[in-house]
Parts: sequence; C-alpha cells; structure tokens
Amino acid sequence: MIQQRKLKVFNDPVYGSIGIPNDFILELIAHPFFQRLRRISQMGLSYLSYPGAHHTRFHHAIGAMHLMNKAITTLRYKGVEIDKSEEHALLAAILLHDIGHGPFSHALEEVLVRDVHHETLSLKFMQALNESFKGELEMAISIFEGRHSKKFLSALVSSQLDIDRLDYLKRDSFFSGVAEGNINSERLITTMNVQNDNVVIEEKGIHSIEKFLMARRFMYWQVYLHKTSVVAELMLKNVINRARHLLKNRSDFMQETAVGEFLQDHIHLNQSDFLVKFAQLDDTDIIQLLKTWIDDSDAILALLSKGLIHRNLLDIRFYDKAPSNEEYLNISKKVAVSFKISLLDAEFLVYQGVLTNTPYEQNKQPISILKRNGEVVEFLNLSQFSANSGFTAEQQRHYICFPKSVF
Repeated sequence: MIQQRKLKVFNDPVYGSIGIPNDFILELIAHPFFQRLRRISQMGLSYLSYPGAHHTRFHHAIGAMHLMNKAITTLRYKGVEIDKSEEHALLAAILLHDIGHGPFSHALEEVLVRDVHHETLSLKFMQALNESFKGELEMAISIFEGRHSKKFLSALVSSQLDIDRLDYLKRDSFFSGVAEGNINSERLITTMNVQNDNVVIEEKGIHSIEKFLMARRFMYWQVYLHKTSVVAELMLKNVINRARHLLKNRSDFMQETAVGEFLQDHIHLNQSDFLVKFAQLDDTDIIQLLKTWIDDSDAILALLSKGLIHRNLLDIRFYDKAPSNEEYLNISKKVAVSFKISLLDAEFLVYQGVLTNTPYEQNKQPISILKRNGEVVEFLNLSQFSANSGFTAEQQRHYICFPKSVF
C-alpha cells in the first residue's frame, strides 16, 4: 500500500489557502512557543478603535511565511540562487521573527521585561528552539541577525521593504477595515530582484512602492497611532507600572502569579528558566489581572483597570509643539487635587509624549530601483513625489493625557 503524505493547509482570510511547505516548518508551528502567538494580539489594544482588529501574531507569522515562499519562487525564477537550505532558513526566520512578543505586542514592550526589546526575545526563543531541533535553525538565526554571507536574505526578513511589512500592512488593513492600508503585496513581490547582493525593485514597480509608503503613513496615523489606541496603551503601561509600584509595599499583592514574578524583577533574561516563564504569559493573563484589579483598594489601579475593561479611557489633548512643563504641571496638580493623591501618584494618570510618523528613512537601508538599462538608483531619485517630502518628512504630534473628569 502506498503511503500518501497529507498537505497541511491553513485557511487564511487574507490570502486564502496557505500550504505549509515542509515538515520542519510544521514542527515549528506545532511547538508550544509558537502556539502561544495565537494568544498574542497583533495590534495590541487597537480593537478598542477598530472592533475587527482581533487578529493575532500567529496569523501574521503564517501570512509572512506565505509571502516569503512567494518571494523565493519569484527570485529563483529570475535566476537568483537560493538553495534548499537557504529556503528553509528564510521560511523559519520569517516565521519566528515575532515570537518574542509579549502580551498585547508593542503595548507592553520593555515594560514587563524592563528595557528588553521583542527582537532580543525572539532571538532567545530561536536559540532555544535551535537546541531542541539539534541545530536546524543555525542558518535562520544568522539571517535574522544579519550575519549571513548573502545580505539579501536578511533584507527579505528585515528592511524598509521586507516581507514582514508586506504582510502586516495588508493584514492590519483587512482586519481594521481601513482600506488605505491595502497594499498590493503580491505585485511588489513579483517586481523584486537581487543585484549586487541587495534586494532591488524593478522600475515597473515604483508606483507600488509609492503606494506602499503612503499606506504606511496613513496606517500609522489612522490605525497604529489612533488616539484611542494610544491612550489605551498608555493606560495599560501605567497600570502595569502601578502594580509594580504596589508590589514593593503590599505583601499580599499578586502573589504566585506569572506576571507578578516579572514585575518584581525576580526573573532575568539570562536565567535558565526565563523563556519557559515568559512563554506562560499572553493577553489573557493581563485581562484577568485587570478584571481582578477593578475592585482593588488602590484607587489608581482600580480606575485604570476599570477604564480599560469598560473602555472608559482617559482624555488626550494634542499640541502643535511640545507643551511647556508648566502646562503639564498644572494638569498634574488639578488631577492630584481632584483625586486626593500626591503629585507623584498623579504621574500614573497624567502622561505626556510625542507621536512620530516617518514612512521612509533615506539613510537607513534605502530602497533601490533596478532601471530597465540595468542601473541601480535610490528610490527617491526616480519617484515623482519625492520633491514634496511626503515619504521622508517626520510628522509629530505632541500630547498630554489626563482623566476626563478633571476638565
């Protein structure tokens, strides 16, 4: 009897059927470290602004792997040499590139694990998986870290026009319902090529790049930096910071919880059990804590928790330039008086900062265009829209957040 191999297929709402290319990738997907991404939201708290944005890091990782597979096929067709081991490494690298994200993705980055970026944690996970799979991820790690001798392989995973961005812009646009972000990922991939070990876009794809960069601009202002999302994420950071503050003085607070160990800074990056502990954390842990804290005796913790659970958020005031220290102090004093708390405690309810939006940085891995005559030039030298700086200008919005009841 002939044994038949079954093709594992995911039904993706963005791309349709996504086939898993090999057994090793399937084993990576089945690993508990990767399955945890099903419980990590892709867009943090953006669902408070866009109710459909409940997709996860798992969705994004599978989608990015699918696009990488298409990119490999396209480049090989054009004569670019990518051998089987490099193919497997590229697929693994893009699949695992976000595995280090914690609960609510960027919202709690460097908060639960102080001053540690998710890419550092992704590398830690990849190294641990490499041990489990007896060295099969060595090349994937070298690509992820930018150490591989073929630099274009790393650029496919991380650059200003990488496979990661091609998926998340299209996917986030789809789930949020914001049509301005709906880029033509497949069109961009079909115009990819490699010249002098660099990823280039053929000249016919220049308008697709222009749309891609403007889509980034629109998606950041309309979605990622939407005022509701910004306020909610600031509140989430501060409710966690408040909990960390309370842990120093309350012996009965958050005992024997997975999050509590991180807030007490009892777990450090180089501990042997760090990844196992971190992998226990997901969005549900934070939501459960917020629901518990609604009735906490600490008024600040309770107010922030209740606000997040019931979507009763703080207010936000935008400024054309950075508000003065006097303005911030006056608001803080009003909050302190209104809530009968100290100025120090008012810092958990009054936040100031600046939002920045720059879709393209010309001096950081610039996008290269392969002209029809074989010449390679930087994208802005060909784009008819480069003169108005629409792609490179850094736009800023300064803000102060505070409780609505104060004004």
